[in-house]
Amino acid sequence: MTGDDFRDDPFPGTETVRAGDGDAGVRIDVFLSERLGVTRSSAQKLIADGAVVNGSGEPVKKNGKAAPGDAFLVTLPPVAPPDAEPEDIPLDVVYEDGDLIVVNKPQGMVVHPAPGHERGTLVSALLFRCGDSLSGIGGVMRPGIVHRIDRDTSGLICAAKCDAAHLSLSEQLRDHSMFRVYRAITVGRLPEDEGTVDAPIERHRTDRKKMAIARAGEGRDAVTHYSVIARPDGFTYASVRLETGRTHQIRVHMASIGHPVLGDHVYGGGSTPFEKRHPALFHGQCLHAAELELTHPRTGERMRFEAPLPDNFKKILELLGA
Repeated sequence: MTGDDFRDDPFPGTETVRAGDGDAGVRIDVFLSERLGVTRSSAQKLIADGAVVNGSGEPVKKNGKAAPGDAFLVTLPPVAPPDAEPEDIPLDVVYEDGDLIVVNKPQGMVVHPAPGHERGTLVSALLFRCGDSLSGIGGVMRPGIVHRIDRDTSGLICAAKCDAAHLSLSEQLRDHSMFRVYRAITVGRLPEDEGTVDAPIERHRTDRKKMAIARAGEGRDAVTHYSVIARPDGFTYASVRLETGRTHQIRVHMASIGHPVLGDHVYGGGSTPFEKRHPALFHGQCLHAAELELTHPRTGERMRFEAPLPDNFKKILELLGA
């Protein structure tokens, strides 16, 4: 999760890495260094701490050798979370009451502090505005945060102002009764007017700042629905609804069907001729969380919120003739 990276999560996790034919005879510390995207000394420390076991559950030795088909379970240590500090940052508040707040987040704002992104976050802005009224379930680094959107994606995000609201909203995310609909411009013309990408997502095997379509039997379920709004020359303007909410889900799924999000340099939608002609309009991927629908945690009222497209997004659509 990064400001967008998945390793900003302060809690330990596990990762399974498998050796292929090209890894035969490679020292395990070297193999892990390459696969995990860490330094060799960090890989050696993981091994020395007993955080790496083989398929039989036995700790491995750093000078051991990998063989094709070997699987290693790595327990990743927690990343020390930076403290979130209140900052007087203007917020575009769409709705607020004593239980929740809905904000239209701008492109470029990280949701919560992470190494390298300690200041200027949405959490810091919420702490300044809401003080101690935010839910404490997310801990000191993520007070009130129920879900999130990537740093370079704009749009709607809600936060809980009490623990009861947090629990209710989290359950709505789990049972898919909270609807989140995005607007996206993708590279290439999607051939079908509507479609669904149902493909589990996992961490990329070699680039730890990316996610990827999972190998068979692995990853976490991920389902994305899309419908075409317009097909300007060489591109598609689409409405995209999340059924699940995995890291980088829309970006990974659209790239997996050959239509990455325009402006997304991580998953293949960047550096298009159009972007090169209009660089001032691009501050990240053309992805905007435009609609959010949920049930109010206290009143039970069904609520729907909308956020208009950012000006640069509208200008891009105008230039494309959409």
